[in-house]
Amino acid sequence: MIKPSILKAVKYRKTLLLSSFLMIAGSYTIEAQKKKTDLKDLIQYVDPMIGTAKMGHTYPGATVPFGSVQLSPETDTIAYASNGKYNGEVYKYCAGYQYEDKTIVGFSHTHFSGTGHSDLGDFLIMPTTGKLQLNPGTASKPLSGYRSAFSHATEKAETAYYSVLLEDHKIKAELTATTRVGMHQYTFPKSDEAHIILDLTSGIYNYDKKNVWTFVRVENDTLITGYRQTSGWARTRTVYFAMSFNKPIKSYGQGTLEKSVYRGFWGRFDQTKNFPEMAGRDLKLFFDFDTQEGEKIKIKMALSPVSSAGALENMKKEIPDWDFERVKKQSQEVWNKELNKIQIEALQKEDLVNFYTAMYHSFLGPTEYMDLDGTYKGLDMNVHKADNFRNYTSYSLWDTYRALHPLFNIVQPARNSDMISSMLAHSDQSVHKMLPIWSHYANENWCMIGYHSVSVIADAIVKGNTNFDPEKALQACVNTAKVPYYDGLEFYMKKGYVPEDKNGASVSKTLEYAYDDWAIAQAAKKLGKTEIYNEFIERSKNYKNVYDAKTGFMRPKLNDGTFKKEFDPLDTHGQGFIEGNSWNYSLYVPHDPAEMIKLMGGNDKFKVRLDSLFNMHLPEKYFENTEDITREGIIGNYVHGNEPSHHVVYLYNWTNSPWKAQDKIRMILKKMYRNGADGLGGNDDFGQMSAWYIFSSLGFYPVAPGSDEYALGSPLVKNAIFNLESGKNFEVETVNQSDKNVFVSKVLLNGKLLSKPFLKHSDVINGGKITFYMSSKPNKSYGL
Repeated sequence: MIKPSILKAVKYRKTLLLSSFLMIAGSYTIEAQKKKTDLKDLIQYVDPMIGTAKMGHTYPGATVPFGSVQLSPETDTIAYASNGKYNGEVYKYCAGYQYEDKTIVGFSHTHFSGTGHSDLGDFLIMPTTGKLQLNPGTASKPLSGYRSAFSHATEKAETAYYSVLLEDHKIKAELTATTRVGMHQYTFPKSDEAHIILDLTSGIYNYDKKNVWTFVRVENDTLITGYRQTSGWARTRTVYFAMSFNKPIKSYGQGTLEKSVYRGFWGRFDQTKNFPEMAGRDLKLFFDFDTQEGEKIKIKMALSPVSSAGALENMKKEIPDWDFERVKKQSQEVWNKELNKIQIEALQKEDLVNFYTAMYHSFLGPTEYMDLDGTYKGLDMNVHKADNFRNYTSYSLWDTYRALHPLFNIVQPARNSDMISSMLAHSDQSVHKMLPIWSHYANENWCMIGYHSVSVIADAIVKGNTNFDPEKALQACVNTAKVPYYDGLEFYMKKGYVPEDKNGASVSKTLEYAYDDWAIAQAAKKLGKTEIYNEFIERSKNYKNVYDAKTGFMRPKLNDGTFKKEFDPLDTHGQGFIEGNSWNYSLYVPHDPAEMIKLMGGNDKFKVRLDSLFNMHLPEKYFENTEDITREGIIGNYVHGNEPSHHVVYLYNWTNSPWKAQDKIRMILKKMYRNGADGLGGNDDFGQMSAWYIFSSLGFYPVAPGSDEYALGSPLVKNAIFNLESGKNFEVETVNQSDKNVFVSKVLLNGKLLSKPFLKHSDVINGGKITFYMSSKPNKSYGL
């Protein structure tokens, strides 16, 4: 839905020999980077609050780059009404937090960033004082439960740190994290009624407690272990935990317990108070303490996909002590090193904040999904071990194939290669032998369309980032593209298009399949697999089968070969498209723009079409029954909040007027990305929106991942240096840069004039310098 030097990768088995700090940093050493470059203080420009209002769907809490733990506040978690019917909140609370809310329910340990669908929110912890309450209450009646009022005036969000004053309980809450462990620090008032609540029923996608099963063991007076099983968006998801206190528990218990738990021999015990084993669907635990004024109760919550023993081992190695400030400092140092992979100079501080927050958001996922010993749960629900790679999860591929993974191929190549290894493991474990579509926590959710893992893989193969078996990866791509029972593929392979009367969103699917097939062809060509190349380059032309020359639009076609009669190119409902209309999707041929322009009447007509996209006014009727994201992310009929449009402005580069893209790119950068909680013009979509900002701010963009070319635009930065993993640097320089000088008069690459508005990946990765000469007036002969 709707970047000095890089830390070098080390093999996972070596990490057991490293210090706990290096484990926090993942597989990337600290000293190696210190030797290569001087680091700037860049975390000061990151604002995790950006995107937490409206439909940005980001969370403000504590995490590390690509961390398994995302420890963040929930301002509400109710997704469904009491009758089980959807009430709309499941979309609003995709990240568990909305800036406009006045109360905090608690702090949970797993979150998606910027997605258009919700899940997770595991292991909600809330500190309280006074009379014990074990229900969260409601936003309208907060004192009826354990939730608390809060103010943004006392709220602070930084990289790897979040704090807030819980006003109703007079408790200061502070959070930090390592890769697999969340650390809490709660400063209490003097009280003999201090509680820590662990609500195991709470979750972001919970609408029926029957979909939750939990098990808890109180191992001793400071250690609790267990697991939480849910059936939400992911059909079956189990997360194990180990939870440790820095102070012995005075007493503990649970507030609600299903009668079924008492059946049989368990009925012999009073399980509501100080009983060390608990299991059920409705477990809400409390842990009591006496506290002195200003006393800090600290908690470590470690997670594992495999076992509570694994979670405990993760805790021991990643945070072996109780030094909250040390953990915070070291985790922030990890963030600063990651952010220094691209060092920029900007015209104003606002641009620095937008840029480094975009980098922050881009490095939140996919997330690591394995214990320190490399074990993880696979798609087949069996335990596997990641050999020579780090396993990742949470692939929002319909979004992230476009710019996020291409960005990783420049600034996170080792991680991106491991992500592809994780995808190949997914394929091996799949009964369909398919690569992931939208997967998380050992589940395939089949969300959105296309099979865009192949784009991620092809992009890496074409660009030479292959610390995986490329031939095995290519075969996995071919297998995925030939599963007949997947989402209209049977028809697509037989007819060259998906018929609308057989499978909905048919035009979008046909177009996206055609692009993915082109990506497979490029990987095959790179690997010398001529037969595969020929097959899939032919399939990539299938976009032509849904183009209606009479109307000039991509249009739904029926099984009998005729176009669907009822057709409105501006309508998004029932017209054969998903998250867009025909105006948007008719421009979705990123792999063959020159032929698409020819198909649509040539340069002049196509330029008018692009101009109209940005200038037209949509009647109010086209906003009916749409999410607010459509309104937030729209410019004319260009919908930046929906990813199918992300390449569109760069299509001017294939016309005889590439200058027409430049002022529009700068306009989008300023209008869709701002400082403040409501600063994102749409869901961040696990970093795709942010990756678009990063590329476009730097002056180039990957229109068709799987190609070794980038389309040039109009950079926003004054200067930028890529500090590449190889130790080389690539510099972006601008001359006469200003907010008014949005046009490019000429471009030099390593001192030589670029004749066309394109840049090769090798030009970037081999190091060098590109110089943009900026002007307030367009150079209409630029790039011709």
